Amino acid sequence: MGRGLLECKVKTAVITGASTGIGAATARRFLKAGYRVINLSRRPLAEERVENLPGDLRLTYRDKSFSKRLCELTQDASALVLIHNACLHYGDTVGDLSDEQLDEVLTLNVRVPNRLNHLLIPCMQPSSSILYVGSTLSEKAVPGAFSYVVSKHALVGMMRATTQDLVGTGIHSACICPGFTDTEMLRRHMGDDPKIRQSITERSAENRLIEPAEIAELLFFAAHSPSLNGAVIQAGLGQKET
Repeated sequence: MGRGLLECKVKTAVITGASTGIGAATARRFLKAGYRVINLSRRPLAEERVENLPGDLRLTYRDKSFSKRLCELTQDASALVLIHNACLHYGDTVGDLSDEQLDEVLTLNVRVPNRLNHLLIPCMQPSSSILYVGSTLSEKAVPGAFSYVVSKHALVGMMRATTQDLVGTGIHSACICPGFTDTEMLRRHMGDDPKIRQSITERSAENRLIEPAEIAELLFFAAHSPSLNGAVIQAGLGQKET
């Protein structure tokens, strides 16, 4: 009986926004390591071993049936990795951002991570982790990204507070801050304009975009590195500041 209970306990990774980009690459990295992977996003990830809980997190994060199902899927995890990856990124400024749009960004980028923490921390055993996907804009700002900058700064604060509140539990936390990564979101903001892409890549010390798999590898490493508890890890390929 004890052996059967042990066999049903598996390492589990819950990843928001794992249908594309960094989230999808991270899901595949954890699958490769034998993790059970649960994707929370509007679209499913086309990997037969991934368990998809579809829905717009801005709506479902308060839904009782969604919360119940997520807790059922994670309650027997021997170790649980929660990765807050989903986000919204609009081109807005301090002068034109509406209250409604700010609420929309903060809901997905900040309130959803808070709600998922509340749901899943009770399921976490020692050696579990909570990882936040920030941005190089978590610690600086550029014009035309007001709500995104505000929300990514908030994630760093949330991670640091998480670290302090979970002292002694064996659960660690970190914030990984990617630079320009070759994702659907970045391509959408570039408008697939080769001149904009060239301008962005030239700002990297390596003259290229980061691959999603590189950030996935860093997230996997952070999940297994309690010594990084409280760390803000910049992963920007050495951006040239202008």
